[in-house]
Amino acid sequence: MQSLNESKTPGFFERFAISVSKATGSTTAFVIALIIVIVWGASGPVFHYSEDWQLVINTGTTIITFLMVFLIQKAQNKDSLAIQLKLNELVAAHEFASNRLVNVENMSEEEMKVIQKYYSKMGELTKKDESPLQTHSIDESAAPEEVKKDEDPHLA
Repeated sequence: MQSLNESKTPGFFERFAISVSKATGSTTAFVIALIIVIVWGASGPVFHYSEDWQLVINTGTTIITFLMVFLIQKAQNKDSLAIQLKLNELVAAHEFASNRLVNVENMSEEEMKVIQKYYSKMGELTKKDESPLQTHSIDESAAPEEVKKDEDPHLA
């Protein structure tokens, strides 16, 4: 088994996706795209604004957009996972943190909304405190039944 300090070299597609995402997100890439659009627009009179002239830009942008969606998603998936792992480490390392949040990204949206209600209640408790140094935990913000009743009036 590989230790955490040993890093495996990313595969070709992963390196390619990261490189292309960085390059296409640059000012240079924007300027190049802008120049292409200006040249295409300026060439309109030469080609009498024909259907073929329009097809060139439509086809080019469609193909580039289609491919970029997958490359950008690949890079974002990796970045998102890295952020989740870093946040999980911070939550796990802090003695007062609620460890139930370590895998929050695997919860359903409804479960996340319940936890959000807890934090809203915690914010209300904090506003009532006289000392800014007073802390509260998610466990003291409200009983689960109270939060669910706040969320769904039919449960009250």
